[in-house]
Order: sequence, then structure tokens, then C-alpha cells
Amino acid sequence: MKKHRLWTIVAALTVFGMMLVGCQPQTVTVEVPVKETVEVVVEKTVEVIKEVEVEVPVGGELVHIVARCKAAPPHEEGRCNNLVSAVGAANAALAEMGDDRRIELEIIQDNADWGDYKTEFELASDAGAAPDIVCSGHEHIGDWGPAGYLVDVTGMLGDYPEFDDVIDALWASTEWNGSRWGVPQDAEARPLYYNKTLLAELGWSDADIESLPDRIMSGEFTWEDMFDTAEEAVNAGVVAEGNGWWHRPKNGGDFLYYYYAAGGEITSDGDALIFDKAAALKVYEKLYAAVDRGILSDTRLDGDWTSWHTGITDGDVLFMFGGSWNWAEWFSNYVVDRGGEDYLWEHFGFAAIPGMANGTGNPTTLTHPLIYMISSASEHPDLALLLISKASVKELNTDYAIASGHLGILKSQAEYGPYTSSKFLSQVLPLLDVTTFLPNSPYWSAWSNGYYEGILAAESGFSAEDALEVAVDYLQNELGDNVIIR
Repeated sequence: MKKHRLWTIVAALTVFGMMLVGCQPQTVTVEVPVKETVEVVVEKTVEVIKEVEVEVPVGGELVHIVARCKAAPPHEEGRCNNLVSAVGAANAALAEMGDDRRIELEIIQDNADWGDYKTEFELASDAGAAPDIVCSGHEHIGDWGPAGYLVDVTGMLGDYPEFDDVIDALWASTEWNGSRWGVPQDAEARPLYYNKTLLAELGWSDADIESLPDRIMSGEFTWEDMFDTAEEAVNAGVVAEGNGWWHRPKNGGDFLYYYYAAGGEITSDGDALIFDKAAALKVYEKLYAAVDRGILSDTRLDGDWTSWHTGITDGDVLFMFGGSWNWAEWFSNYVVDRGGEDYLWEHFGFAAIPGMANGTGNPTTLTHPLIYMISSASEHPDLALLLISKASVKELNTDYAIASGHLGILKSQAEYGPYTSSKFLSQVLPLLDVTTFLPNSPYWSAWSNGYYEGILAAESGFSAEDALEVAVDYLQNELGDNVIIR
């Protein structure tokens, strides 16, 4: 464990060092002669970025803005690329206001591990060298806001009318301590995916398969029914042992909706987070049973994303919990030679996460918006926010949503033809009616790790009661008075 922790720190420092010397992969280099076209070049993951024309008035100031984004290629690269596309509109707005400043933009975009990405920004912030804009998960606000790494944008948002179009409910994901610390960049849902071909092999009729999403939403088909069906598929040889149901292969926020489905609460009136032992025990009982019944492998938490994707897209797994973005990831990277998205529609379906009969009984999902945040190291936060505003328009955000499988962030997209014409986005959008969020709390990471220690224990053969004890001990040791065990 100590060796792994040291390696993570060294790796993070290496990434940080690369950032300080220019981060050559993924860097947009912009040269801006007066009244000449600026050529924007993005290496490796971006094939073409449209040219951005920047005109700097005599005596004006050229301001260099740096944006940092984590994005899986090629489908998620709009996170930073939309900022590049917004440079022209932002500079036009400055000209209209009589402001002599102009923006040039450098982006640093890759698919770093989330832990390394977060550590990189924290180290850069401590060194006073953080990028102006960082695009990251909303839960990081709970760490970075209290640490002083971010700009409180609450009083600035009203200066940019584009933000009036952001879906009201999404602003909650940007809030900590009564303030807003960024702007939503995307949203998504975490559905249950199912293999329609395998269900048919198991004897389900077309009507049974097509009605599954509605039966889940009504509570007719529960988590327990899913496990029963998965076990039946294993026993019938429709899928191999361990392939009845898959969750993600490593720790992550997705596991929180298991706890919510079991009736757990996490936030209190104060700052401390709640750990509901009764709800957690139900989760650990489910996971222990999944392995014991042959539905789930005891090595599922092996951290191997590639085999996770290929196992699903190759048709080896009956049920799986994933993200809406996986849909675009699969047709872009995994089944492109089998017909792409048409292949997915033929062989796969999706629905809300079924309710637990011994929990709330209600279907659920979780949305994890990514947020554009402005570093407190930025010397021009107003220009950074202006650039974000011009990237937060329906045209750019819809292009990104369709390419990435994420949901839109804007009210206007509900009636915007290119968005509504996307079959997948239109059908996944109703899942937000049953969505939940991660908490924005400085204690979330420790809470999540403790809860996950119990998951690891349950899937490794510990009884649910022993797994619960593992989690409680971890939380009490790490959080003390900042967790309420009840």
C-alpha cells in the first residue's frame, strides 16, 4: 500500500512537472499578430480545430488563458475544444464592450487518471501555477473551495446572460457554503444497460424486453428481480459464471446510488456526513450475495477498464451498471466495425437502476456534472468566465453532448432540433427525473473510500456484517466527528 501511494505521488509530481514545462502533448499554441488569422494546433487527440481570428487593437493587451480538461478521446474532447471554439465570440464581445483586451487560449487536455488529475491541480495551485480554468467533477468543489483554490463566481454570473439558460437544478452541483464555484459543463445519467440478445436467449419475448424500462420505473422489476434473472442466465449457460451482472471495475461515485437505493442518507444539517449502517448493510448483503450466487466475479474490482468495455460490447454480460457516456464510447471505440451505434440499438437497451425491494423501492440514477471552475491563481477571472459563457451555448454544448453521450446543460436544448433529434439523448433524459448527486463536501473522499472498503470486503468473501465493521472502523478513524454513524 505504501509503495502504491508513493508511486501515485511521484506520478502526480511528474505530471505536474510536465505541465510547468509546457505540457507539449495536447497544448494549443496560439500566435497572434495584429489583424492576422491565428492558427490553433492541438496535438494527438484533436484532428481539426477551426481557425480563430483575433484582432488586437493598437495599445491593447493580449491575455493568455490556460484551460485544463480531462477527456477520453475522441468523444469527450469538446470539454476543452468548445473553449477554443468560443475564443472568437469572447473577443468579439470584448470589442463590443470597448475593452481593449483580447484572449489567446492554451488548452491542456488528456485522459489522466482522476486521482492524478486532481492531485496535479492541487500541486499546481500550491505552487501558484494552476491553469485559469479547470474542468473537473463537481464534488471537487468540496475540497478546492475550502482550500482557497477556486474563485467564488456567485456575484459574477449575472454579468453573462448565457448562464440564464443553464438548467436551474444543475446549479446545485456547483454550490458549497452558500456560494457557486463554477459553471456546469455537462451532465449525465448512470443507467442499467442490458443485453437484449442474451435476454432473448433466456426466453424473454420481444414484449418482455421492450417493456423492461417501464417495468423498472413502475417498480415491477426490482434489483432483486435483476439478480434472479442474472442467476438464471448463469445456470442456463447463457452467460459464464460471474457475467450475470457487472458494476464498474474500481472505486467511484456510482456506488453511492446503491446506498441511496437502500434508503441511506449522506448529508446532515451540519458539515458532518452521515453513514447509515442499515442502508450500507443492505448494500454489502447484495454484493456478497452477487458473488456467492455466481452472478458477479470476486475479481470484478480489478481496475481494468478495457476488459470491462470489451466484455460488455462483445456480448458476454447480461446486466451492467454504467454511464450514459459509455454509449458514445462504445460506438466510437468498440463496435465501430460492427455497425457503430446501430449495432448498440440492435443488441442493447438501458433503463433506470432498479429499486431495491428491501430499500426505498424506487428506481434511481446519479448525475455527476463536470464543472468549469476558475482557479484563484487566474489573473483575469472575468475573461476566463467570459470564455466559459461563450462555450456554454446550445450549439457547442449539443455538439459535445451528441458526440460524448452526455446530457445537455441548457434549457434551450429541450427544443433545439439537433439535440432532440438524438435518439439516445432523448430517451436517456427522463432518467434525470430520478437522479441523485454526490455531496460537495471536504469529507466526501474519505467517506467514499470507507464505504468502498466495505464493498471490497463483501466481494472478497467477508460477511456483510464484517464488511460493515470494516467500513465503520475506517470512517471513524479517518473522519472522527466529521461523520455521523447511525
